[in-house]
Amino acid sequence: MTSRRIISNEKTFLDKDDRNVAAPGSSEKSSIAPAVPTSVIIKLLGFTIAMVIGPIGTYFLTLNTVFQGKSTWAGATAAIMANVVLIAYVIVAFKDDESERIEAEQKARKGQ
Repeated sequence: MTSRRIISNEKTFLDKDDRNVAAPGSSEKSSIAPAVPTSVIIKLLGFTIAMVIGPIGTYFLTLNTVFQGKSTWAGATAAIMANVVLIAYVIVAFKDDESERIEAEQKARKGQ
């Protein structure tokens, strides 16, 4: 048995392009602003470095000085330090989001 292929001049739903492609000489300006603010990227990089250096540094710092070679306790301290960095990142992210919301409300009030 063979299958029949339906040939049509109309575009299917998958073939349609919903984007409005502007002409090259169009008056619309494209936005070159970054999708994520620079301050957010800097905070993320800072917390990424803290997540790597903090727990590893805590492990090696406490291994011989605080716990006299007991690696289990030093590892537990490093795990706690990783959680501290993670919680700090979440708190900073919430505060940053809250400040953006407050700024947006103030701009809306000024516009009225």
